[in-house]
Amino acid sequence: MTIQTHTLSNGFQIVTEHMPGLKSASVGIWVDVGGRHERLSQNGIAHFLEHMAFKGTPTRTALQIAEAIEDVGGFINAYTSRENTAYYARVLEDDVPLATEVIADILMNPVFDQADVDIERGVILQEIGMTNDTPDDIVFDWLQEVAYPDQALGRTILGPSEKVSGFQPDDLRGFVAEHYGPGQMVLAAAGAVDHDAICRQAEALFGGMSPIVRPDSLIEPAAFKGGEFRRDKDLEQVHFALAFEGPNYRDPEIYTAQIYASVMGGGVSSRLFQEVREKRGLCYSIFAQAGAYEDTGLTTFYAGTSAEEIAQLATVTIDEMKRAADDMSDVEVARARAQMKAGLLMGLESPSNRAERLARLWSMWGRIPPLEETIANVEAVDTARVRAFASKMAGQAGSALALYGPADAAPSLDDLRARLVA
Repeated sequence: MTIQTHTLSNGFQIVTEHMPGLKSASVGIWVDVGGRHERLSQNGIAHFLEHMAFKGTPTRTALQIAEAIEDVGGFINAYTSRENTAYYARVLEDDVPLATEVIADILMNPVFDQADVDIERGVILQEIGMTNDTPDDIVFDWLQEVAYPDQALGRTILGPSEKVSGFQPDDLRGFVAEHYGPGQMVLAAAGAVDHDAICRQAEALFGGMSPIVRPDSLIEPAAFKGGEFRRDKDLEQVHFALAFEGPNYRDPEIYTAQIYASVMGGGVSSRLFQEVREKRGLCYSIFAQAGAYEDTGLTTFYAGTSAEEIAQLATVTIDEMKRAADDMSDVEVARARAQMKAGLLMGLESPSNRAERLARLWSMWGRIPPLEETIANVEAVDTARVRAFASKMAGQAGSALALYGPADAAPSLDDLRARLVA
């Protein structure tokens, strides 16, 4: 594999990785803007803009955008997160220039026709409704909000219906002008790609963009505060989501957090799966995960269970957190390291995952750490480090809890905190 990078004179960044033997490639533009860059009045606009990019340009209708990629057997898509927006395509080797040109067209030349804005508004309102009707989705939005209250990082990516209902074409144009500059973009491509050819095309497509200066005030530092959110509803299950502040993605302890989460709830051999589901039969789904942002992170536990079992499930989860600080074993940590390495290496067999990794690491570090460096960081996490991290989790008073469903019998966050530090 060969990773190459280049930066145009206006700050536009390019990173590619040639993967010998492949006949296809993934190419995309990752923009350094997401939900946390929105003002309160703009909540949901980054995601709205992602939708509108596919609605047409001066030379292509929405159908022609889709047909340009699908006529050659490829696919094109996009997503918005709290810190990034991505537009990407997967195509055969000969069609990489076409995919790059189409993505450039939708980013550089969106029409934002009023009729299309109104139609897509309806689509997004339906998406919001679907999310609100999906308990194991919406509970994480509430958890994020209670972890980071009154902050952009704590707000939903989709935005509230009342704000989405008010966005107009000029609002979208203003957001683009403020955030979509060449220095905020990374073109990442992996698979059957020619770095020099991509650089030449990028110069032609993006070299004329003018740099923008984004005020630092648009990025509010994260402040984890925590608290409790409950919404009682007559559902079949109580959805239980518990979070603790964890390391950011530049903190070396992110590897420890990920291995801790894997030991606790990363698979069927994990502690919580075995204790809560297999031994006690308290739930069908339970897991733990460690997520990270630029300046903060969350270690999260989730389960869905009945109203009758929620109290026991919550207290057993807390007890397992406490126990992990005392008896986390070498075998468990070795298994989690192996799972993490295998997941990383298996994922890198996909050009789409490779391109995403390139863009993400370049945005984080301004370089692509060698794979061997990442593996070494994983291998360096020993049992003592994971136990120390488990002790930190167990000793933390700062936490966030979200409950949705028939949750009357669920312990309060104060009760769980008291049990955790006892």
